[in-house]
Amino acid sequence: MSRHGKARTARRLTTVSAVLVAGVVAAGPAYAHTEVEAKGARALAQNVTLDFHAASESSSAGITKLEVVLPKGIIPADITYDQGPKGWKFGTTSRGYTVSGPELAVGEDAEFSVTVRQLPEAEELVFKTLQTYSDGHVDRWIDVDDSGDDGHGHGNPAPTLELGPAEPGATPVSPSPTDEATTAAPSSDAPSEPSAAAATPSAKQADDGADDGMAPAAWAGIGAAVLLALGGGVWWIKRRGTPAP
Repeated sequence: MSRHGKARTARRLTTVSAVLVAGVVAAGPAYAHTEVEAKGARALAQNVTLDFHAASESSSAGITKLEVVLPKGIIPADITYDQGPKGWKFGTTSRGYTVSGPELAVGEDAEFSVTVRQLPEAEELVFKTLQTYSDGHVDRWIDVDDSGDDGHGHGNPAPTLELGPAEPGATPVSPSPTDEATTAAPSSDAPSEPSAAAATPSAKQADDGADDGMAPAAWAGIGAAVLLALGGGVWWIKRRGTPAP
């Protein structure tokens, strides 16, 4: 075979190989992901809209709920729900939030948007997501740094948002208000309860009340004693003055 013939054969083999590889890839299963995007996302940016896209991977059930675990620096109170599938509602959890509602059509992706009060000062944000279907199956998009990747793109990477550097002069805003009520301590100026000594007259006060005069019963007793003494004296005098028989 001439040199030119060998070259043509090599090109044909290369073309056939490429077609075969493309065919294998096309015939293989599609591994969808859940993603998050935001226009102009920068550290410390305020009122940033995050767009989430959750691809459906089930051939028999529709998506009913997405639960998002917020990264460090963002709390549930910082999130405002913008829009999502018709009939779906937003709710907060201890670690993030949920968006859920009526079952979507089989194969239909779930898309929704939320607004973050302020992005934290970081280079990237990871939003671990649990995707629930009407049959109870849950896709766990929680792997970080391709830790669950098997080398063929079959892992479950968590949605990750890359952040640009903060704008010059950008600073963290005040913390978000919480639902916890604050109980005030009793004031030191509050009047105290009256003491027993203040509520009960003292012995001296009782004695002072008796200084105003002697009680009538005392005077009656003295008078009776005087009369009895006088009567006794008269009887004694009469007895001595009577001659003996």
